[in-house]
Amino acid sequence: MSDLVRRAEEWLAQDPDPETRAELRRILDEGDTAALQDRFGAKLEFGTAGLRGELGAGPNRMNRVTVMRAAAGLAGRLGPGKHVVIGYDARHNSDVFARDSAAVLNGAGLRVSLMGHHWPTPVLAFAVRHLGADAGVMVTASHNPPRDNGYKVYWGDGAQIVPPLDVEISAAIDATGPVDRLPLGDEWETLSDAAIVEPYLAAVTALPTGDARDLRIVYTPMHGVGGEILVRAFAAAGFEPPAEVEAQFAPDPDFPTVAFPNPEEPGAMDLALQLAEKAGADLVIANDPDADRCAVGVPTPDGGYRMLTGDEVGGLLGEYIIEHTTAPDRLVAESIVSSSLLGKIAEAHGVRHAETLTGFKWIVKAGEGLVYGYEEALGYSVGSDLGLPVRDKDGIGAALTIAGMAARAKRDGGRSLLDLLDEQAVTYGLHATSQLAFRVKDLSLITAAMGRLRSHPPQALGGRAVLSVDDLSTGVGGLPPTEGLRYRLDGGARVVVRPSGTEPKLKCYLEVVIPAAGPGGVPAARTRATGDLEIIKTDLSVALCL
Repeated sequence: MSDLVRRAEEWLAQDPDPETRAELRRILDEGDTAALQDRFGAKLEFGTAGLRGELGAGPNRMNRVTVMRAAAGLAGRLGPGKHVVIGYDARHNSDVFARDSAAVLNGAGLRVSLMGHHWPTPVLAFAVRHLGADAGVMVTASHNPPRDNGYKVYWGDGAQIVPPLDVEISAAIDATGPVDRLPLGDEWETLSDAAIVEPYLAAVTALPTGDARDLRIVYTPMHGVGGEILVRAFAAAGFEPPAEVEAQFAPDPDFPTVAFPNPEEPGAMDLALQLAEKAGADLVIANDPDADRCAVGVPTPDGGYRMLTGDEVGGLLGEYIIEHTTAPDRLVAESIVSSSLLGKIAEAHGVRHAETLTGFKWIVKAGEGLVYGYEEALGYSVGSDLGLPVRDKDGIGAALTIAGMAARAKRDGGRSLLDLLDEQAVTYGLHATSQLAFRVKDLSLITAAMGRLRSHPPQALGGRAVLSVDDLSTGVGGLPPTEGLRYRLDGGARVVVRPSGTEPKLKCYLEVVIPAAGPGGVPAARTRATGDLEIIKTDLSVALCL
């Protein structure tokens, strides 16, 4: 307890934020050992995903001290004279953390360009390359709960950092002394709309969206920062204005209409789907709060709507981009937990295909000629013959391209995205995917579950024999090592089990491949796939014992 108190008092002495100082003083005065242990018994570790955690006092929380230390570490790794662009979303304290970062970086002798407004993450990623900066910082916690915030670092290539940069920046952070002794600057550039948003809009509206524009769209930014930019992008591309979910359109860091601000979470899309039914929409589009992800909903024959999975959208976009680009030696890429469908599409079209580790920091580094990359968690980077305008997932560029695809299908025979999915199923087999996730409070439970799978590997899942097991921690197929296991099952099925990189979850990714060109066609294949996936889930749950 005495050591915790000492560290807390040292933290208190350097903290510039009256709110977190008051929080920590109250904890000390009350002698709340559990609260001190929670805040000072561990720290947020800086990695390739940067920092992400709950707001509050102490090294195990996101706060001004944590952020200033991160900025000082980045400055130490870059060195004086380098140029850093900083963006931020509308979460609690995002603007404060951005200004603190600007002050620390500028005080360390770096040139700083600070976004003049809370703009989406893809705008920041675009700005790094557009301005020729050496690095970028985005203050956001993406789709995490309201009390979280985060700190993402991009390098000069416009992509998020990968090893060993994370280790080098982390070491520089650890070498940083008290933040109240850091020199602070105030001579940074404030980026205007004309300086960065307009060039971004020009880049994404140049994507291959075709010339069909007759489409009724419902859109929600889910209380995030994507609304204004997406509406401007659709207008610039010639689409009619989307019908907006008014209750979710203005940025609000408390996300009052959703339990969890992630389009994939149950209930998050209810308001958008209700408006779609009322408006008779052809397409429903949602961004997550920092607008780097894109969710898609479509009308169903029974008069309702359903959300497409990330893999369904990933396959549709992949084939569309391949068909609408002509550059030689094109490459498409996906993460190892995404559907194997993209590989079959690429092979059929004579286009190169690559698998990478999870995360766009790896996808965008898949190789030269990359025109498209995706991961199943609603992340897509859509390009053209000129390459990718954003070297990260971009929910706005993806939304434009999906709308163009849907408008063309509607014009050409009154088809929908569901019809396009059925056509792919007949051509390549139905690739049905699902997930199983276990959220924990004690991360040791995840470690133990992974240990059980290694010591007692399942011989079959869902009645399908396990043909091979890839231990991803050893590095597979030339990929860097990462914690996870991949099972290849009889009949082309696959299961990947891995801890989440941003949340206290163990995530399992399931896929079955069912022929859809035979008796019963696509409906029979979908029915069988649903049953097969449920049986695999049951067997996997037993094997994990969570």
